[in-house]
Amino acid sequence: MEYIIVGLGNPGEEYTHTRHNIGRMVVEALQERWKTSDWRDDKKLRAKISQGAVSGCKVTLVLPDNYMNRSGGSIAPLIKTKKQLERLIVVHDDIDIGLGAMRIVCNRGSGGHRGVLSIERALKTQAYVRVRIGVVPTTPTGKLKKPRGEDKVYDFILKKLTKKEVEAIQGVVAHAAKAVEVLVLEGQARAMQDFNGVIKK
Repeated sequence: MEYIIVGLGNPGEEYTHTRHNIGRMVVEALQERWKTSDWRDDKKLRAKISQGAVSGCKVTLVLPDNYMNRSGGSIAPLIKTKKQLERLIVVHDDIDIGLGAMRIVCNRGSGGHRGVLSIERALKTQAYVRVRIGVVPTTPTGKLKKPRGEDKVYDFILKKLTKKEVEAIQGVVAHAAKAVEVLVLEGQARAMQDFNGVIKK
C-alpha cells in the first residue's frame, strides 16, 4: 500500500510564505515529520519527490514545480490505477474556510481552485481525497472576512504573510499534517471525524 500526497502551491521564493502555498507547506512539514528521503527533482514530472514510510505504510510526497494551474501535469503520470487514485491525497488552501479550520473531502468539485481544477482535468475525475485548509480570517462571530472580486482574491492569497501571520499559519500547518497522518494510518472516516471543522487556535 502506497499513498501519494501532493502539496499544491507555486514554485519559487516569491511564493514562499503565501496563503496559496499552505498545501506545499504541509507536505514539507510531513517530509520532516516522517523523515522521508531528501527532495529530488523529477524532470519528467516537473515536481520534487520524497519517498519513505510511516508506520510501515509507503508514502510518496509530491511538490509540483509547475505553476498552480498546471498542477495536473505533475500528478496524472503517477496515477495509473483505481487503487492509486484511492490513495491520492491533495492538500491545498481554501478561501471558503476560516483560518484554523479544514475540511477533508472526496469526490467534490474544485470550488474554483485552479490547482484542483487542473488535477481534475488531468485525471478526468473528482474521486480522490482532498484536505482543504482554511486561510481566511474570521470575525469574532465566525463570519469569513473574505476579499471580494477576483483581483482582491489573488492579492490576498499571493501576498507575503507578515511575521505574525507566519507564526499563526505554522500552527495550522502542523494541525493539517496530523490530519494527513491520520488519513494514512487510520482512514478517511476517522480523519474526518477528528479534524473536519475543528478550529486550530
